[in-house]
Amino acid sequence: MDFLTLFLIYLCFVLTAIALLCICTGRKESCLARSINGASQVLSFVIPTRLQRVTQKALHRLFHTRSCLFVVLHVALQAAVYGEYTWEVFVYCWELQFHLLLLLLPYLLLAGNMGCFILCSQANPGIITKSNHASLVKIYVYDGVLFQKGIVCPTCNMEKPARSKHCSFCSICVHRFDHHCVWVNNCIGAFNAKYFFLYLFTLTAMAATVAIITAAFLIQVVLLSNMMHGSYIDDQGQERAVEILFLIQHLFLTFPRIVFMLGFVILLTLVLGAYCCFNLYLALTNQTSNEWYKSRRHGCSHHLALQPHDRRVVYKNIYSKGVWMNLKEIFKPPTVLERKKKT
Repeated sequence: MDFLTLFLIYLCFVLTAIALLCICTGRKESCLARSINGASQVLSFVIPTRLQRVTQKALHRLFHTRSCLFVVLHVALQAAVYGEYTWEVFVYCWELQFHLLLLLLPYLLLAGNMGCFILCSQANPGIITKSNHASLVKIYVYDGVLFQKGIVCPTCNMEKPARSKHCSFCSICVHRFDHHCVWVNNCIGAFNAKYFFLYLFTLTAMAATVAIITAAFLIQVVLLSNMMHGSYIDDQGQERAVEILFLIQHLFLTFPRIVFMLGFVILLTLVLGAYCCFNLYLALTNQTSNEWYKSRRHGCSHHLALQPHDRRVVYKNIYSKGVWMNLKEIFKPPTVLERKKKT
């Protein structure tokens, strides 16, 4: 196995671990975070104290401060996947007379994804300042459960508008705060949520398209070679019909980088697809990741009332206006003028 293959395997391992971490970015005390804290406590009995301090500082810098490391990793992973796709898959598929538009589709999605990535990372997510605070505080009403009137941000020294949150990464308060995304190195708020949604959708489509084309190429190779009707001699010297496991092993030995990339993009498609569906659910119900997580602690109900048996406040999403209006709000955030017209 050559150096490039080993490098791709290492990148896949890193991405899988980090992707699971970053999907939960912005959610305090997530299940994954608790697992990591528990594991670190166990390892503290074995790892030297000095090494623990260095590790803690490195992890704090990675996951609690703004850093371009994940942006660089994002670009490196895309370059690795597209380099392999261009160098081998595209050439082989062209020789097998795949349609040119199908082979160029991943590049078109890449161009759209990079555009959304730049817009999402550079756009103002909805930073609350003293100059726009008076207008932003009028856009959403306080629900009295997740967002209460009169709460002042101790860092920004301003009253928090409804649906806003202070980002500890960027040290700013963000209007309609969703989460801080380390992959774009920016907060996701009211004014760049549409770019993030399109970025996530095109990224999922990219991974799925590369996976489909690569799988189609390998299936075409199997069909043309007529391997499914062949046989092989096992370790005991007996002749056996070709099975799926043997077929996968043979393809991996013949096209190691292609098979590895296929497994990687399939895993990526599943992870990104699930996260894309979750974000679509949030958009259709007019929730943010921050609100969804906080509402889990209060419970959900169709009524906002004090329960007599335990005096708990039950949360109701008062910001949902129907599927179409909720989706429209992502791509065209409401302004003070629009709210005055409705009232």
